Order: sequence, then C-alpha cells, then structure tokens
Amino acid sequence: MRNPKKICSSQSGFTLIEALISTVVLGVGLLALASAFTQGLVIMSTAHAHQIAKEKASEAMESVFTARDARKVTNWNLIQNKSVDGNALFLDGPQPLKLAGADGLVNTLDDGAVEKETLAGPSNIKGQDDVVITLDNFQREVEIRDIDTNLRRIRIIITYTAGHMTRRYELISYISPFA
Repeated sequence: MRNPKKICSSQSGFTLIEALISTVVLGVGLLALASAFTQGLVIMSTAHAHQIAKEKASEAMESVFTARDARKVTNWNLIQNKSVDGNALFLDGPQPLKLAGADGLVNTLDDGAVEKETLAGPSNIKGQDDVVITLDNFQREVEIRDIDTNLRRIRIIITYTAGHMTRRYELISYISPFA
C-alpha cells in the first residue's frame, strides 16, 4: 500500500492588501499616461496657431528692417513707437493682426483689414472645400526701445488664443541705423 503524502496546509497567494496596493499603483500609472496623452493632444491642437504666430512675428520684424533698408524713412528717429515720437511709424501696444497698408509695413497707421487665412480642404480642387478663417484671435505688438544712440531693441509679441488658453510668442532682435 502506498504511503499517502501529508498535504501541507500553508497556501501561497496575494493578500487583499497587496491586491489593493497594486490596483492603486496601476491606477496612478494609467492616470499619468492619460494626462501625458491629453497634454500631447493640446500641443498638437495649438501647433497651427503657434506656427501662424511665428510667421507673423517674423513678418513684423521684417517690416522694421524694411523701413530702414528700403529707405522708406530717411530719419532714424522714425523707427520708434508713436509714444516715443509722435511722428514715428510703429503703433504702441497690442494691435489686431492686420494686413500691411500702402507703406508695406505692419503695425502702422495705414494698416488694412484683419488678416484671413485659407485652410485647404481634403479635396485637391482649390476653393471647393477650403475654409477661410479670420485671425481675430491674434494680436501683435511691435516694441522698439533705445539701447544706445545707434542701437535699438525690437521686440515683437504675438498673443493669441487657442481653445481656452492664451499663448504668447516673442521675437527679439536689434537694429542700428546702418544697413
């Protein structure tokens, strides 16, 4: 006859506390992953507006240098904000993102209507399903400050809303009266 083995009564496994702790750790990890995913979606949804802000800041910076280089102004003192010199070219404070006026410069008194942008639709036929948006959620400020007699700092600030967030893009350069 066989000798039956004695069955051990100690069982191994997880306790209820261990299961709860692992569930909490897993939950925190999933929440962190969901938060990272949400942040990525927010960044992707504002990428187009951020690109517009970068381009419009560069356009304003080019306007200031064009005023000097194209000899649109013969007096160095006119490359200022209006608050510094009433005859200066560039308006003070945030301004709507408008088309350049007859002088070809942005953020001056003769600016045109608020800019629009055409977003291409999925079809290849131009204009058929394109969407035209007005850039009225953007503002541009050209701030020009004296550093020295022959040196000024140009700071372009683009403020825009994307969804429920207000974002800001800045571009800084320096200009002298010498081309």
